[in-house]
Amino acid sequence: MQIVTAKSMEELVSLCKRRGFIYQSSEIYGGFQGIYDFGPLGVELKNNIKNAWWSSMVYENDNIEGLDASILTNPLILKYSGHEETFSDPMVDCKSCNLRFRADQVPEKCKKDDLTEPRQFNLMFKTNVGPIEDDTSYGYLRPETAQSIFSNFKNVIDSSSKSLPFGIAQIGKAFRNEITPRNFIFRVREFEQMELEYFVKPGDDESAHDDWVNKRLDWWENQGIPRKSIELYDVPPNELAHYSKKTIDLMYKFPHGLEELEGIANRTDFDLGSHSKNQEDLNLTACVAENKHSNSKLAIQDEFGKWLVPYVIEPSAGVERGFLAILNESYAIENLEDGKKRTLLKLMPHLSPIKAAVIPLKKNNKEIVNLAKKVKNSLQKLSLGRVILENNGNIGKSYRKHDEIGTPLCITIDFDSLEDSSITIRSRDTMEQERVKIEEISDIFKKLIIG
Repeated sequence: MQIVTAKSMEELVSLCKRRGFIYQSSEIYGGFQGIYDFGPLGVELKNNIKNAWWSSMVYENDNIEGLDASILTNPLILKYSGHEETFSDPMVDCKSCNLRFRADQVPEKCKKDDLTEPRQFNLMFKTNVGPIEDDTSYGYLRPETAQSIFSNFKNVIDSSSKSLPFGIAQIGKAFRNEITPRNFIFRVREFEQMELEYFVKPGDDESAHDDWVNKRLDWWENQGIPRKSIELYDVPPNELAHYSKKTIDLMYKFPHGLEELEGIANRTDFDLGSHSKNQEDLNLTACVAENKHSNSKLAIQDEFGKWLVPYVIEPSAGVERGFLAILNESYAIENLEDGKKRTLLKLMPHLSPIKAAVIPLKKNNKEIVNLAKKVKNSLQKLSLGRVILENNGNIGKSYRKHDEIGTPLCITIDFDSLEDSSITIRSRDTMEQERVKIEEISDIFKKLIIG
């Protein structure tokens, strides 16, 4: 049996549209560039990725708390974070094709002499807030989730009594007005981030940074992306963001090339220092702009009662990029021994959009269908994910469909099931079938999904 992976992004795009993972937004009106909608299977896979991240961050770490902050952002937050001044890309216009590009992404067809001089283009979405439109009544759709974590630092400290080291995790929407969104859902204008801000004592930051790089590699491996598929890129000093002391990017070979899957940055005391009052009393190491508006000291007392501003380690991943990488890594076409082919997604069971499909052998036999519904409902009550009744009357087509959407287990109810309470279970990856008792299926299912 020979296994062939996806040859191009087009294969994944076709699968996503055909099987209901991802649709182009506003397709009935010709689409909306850089915006995508997640369909019935896509929303399940996306939620499973987010749930796996949240569980590993918040539930498995007693020193990490969660947050769900607002999308609309006070301009002062983004003023003192540096976004109003620095969150921009150089943009050029081509006089020949009349199109606009990022200066580092101009296609070869555009000649250098036809390009305008680069000018800065701020990537944030600005919006009016309140009934009056003027220069003071505006906000931004947040370009990242991190800043609302920093602005809530004191609230979390006061309400949870955390001591260093501790973290605040958040999953949420972010918006960036990309000049040239591209490569399917890799670079879009509306997306979701999974970000952790992990606060440590200055001096403990380098070891904490190394620890989080290894933890994130382990997590991606548990989602089906092995370490051999990820390259570590130690961002050189001349490429570091203004807030970063050190950044390691986890690079994955997407269908369009090697690109960043996740970044783990050492942000030092830049962010808390930038948003804090009384900056001159805090012995900051980062160079920050004077803050004349903050009413809070974003610092913490150590065991000796001394005030210090923690350093921050930030693992930051995009949900859509994770979705695309997991989809790409699991996609396979198998050349079977009979000369036929089958397409399958070898998703980790806990990520599969459909955890199990229960298939009646005869779709119009009331007794078989009722037994299938009973089995389906018993598995659904375990709350391990979505279980569906696949009642189309064609076992072969049902198997192929669920191979292609990544369902790890198919369960067939037939006439013998009515007589001896036995059912056939089929593995997605091996296509092997086994006859088991109905009373055994719950334990088999739990072992498959939970391990």
